[in-house]
Amino acid sequence: MKIIESSTTSFASDFSELLERGKMDIEGVTGIVTGLLAEIRTGGDRALRQHIAKFDRWEPESDAALAVSTDAMQAAYEAIDGELREALHLAYDRIEAYHQKLMPKSWFDFEKNGSMLGQKVTPVDRAGLYIPGGKAAYPSSLLMNVIPAIVAGVEEIIVCTPTPDDEINELLLAACHLCKVTKVFKVGGASAIGAMAYGTETIPKVDVITGPGNIFVATAKKLVYGEVNIDMIAGPSEIGILADETARADFLAIDLLSQAEHDEMASCMLITTDKERAGRVSDEVEAYLGELSREEIARKSIEERGAIIVTSSMD
Repeated sequence: MKIIESSTTSFASDFSELLERGKMDIEGVTGIVTGLLAEIRTGGDRALRQHIAKFDRWEPESDAALAVSTDAMQAAYEAIDGELREALHLAYDRIEAYHQKLMPKSWFDFEKNGSMLGQKVTPVDRAGLYIPGGKAAYPSSLLMNVIPAIVAGVEEIIVCTPTPDDEINELLLAACHLCKVTKVFKVGGASAIGAMAYGTETIPKVDVITGPGNIFVATAKKLVYGEVNIDMIAGPSEIGILADETARADFLAIDLLSQAEHDEMASCMLITTDKERAGRVSDEVEAYLGELSREEIARKSIEERGAIIVTSSMD
């Protein structure tokens, strides 16, 4: 991992170079995403199947092949390790309890002059949730997007997730079964956002789209806003860590890689006053990279958009 020292004469240029690497070709991405969305809007499922063949390296034989069966979700739930199943239930209960406390309430005040003031809180009919990652998808993303919709009383929940090489994470399917989600589609990227925003022969149009994703997903959400509502435009993952001499090098490496594995465009920075610790963190990052199933993605993020900055003080 690149180490930059603030005391060197080259620090300003080294740091500027690092910032330049982090810049993204927003205009280029927007052009690509605009074209993909247009194809989904006019081509529906046919365009979806073409995009899956191009980007996820498998070709659905029919529109029906885009969907995951409820039997597959139940089988995944029953097949996972008991401790994992217990962890999913614990996470579900805690997330549900939290969002129940956040739930806004309807209220009305009637004044003597006949006027009425108030707020009516009504759930949307259908929510579309994007869960990134394909084979390495995180069930936590599923839980943290589905459970608020359940608490809000949304009648129909649609989940889209990419499936590179037609592979899908079993723990994600188990989480879908736990949440009683019945409509899961093997579609990812900007194509999935377009399908949920416009509707296709198989994937229904939704009222709101939530969930994280890469720059193509974020741009697609930005472009369809107005056609549907969205939660936010979340860019690629970033993490900045300030660490003194008491911080454990292995913990710091794990924290950096927890974001680097999300996306090749993720940015990971560590600032420390301890040059020796910086070297140990770099060694730990290299050691852990070899253990990651998403090593290629994390390594590119670390090498192109990651750095450890050694400074003279925390001020």
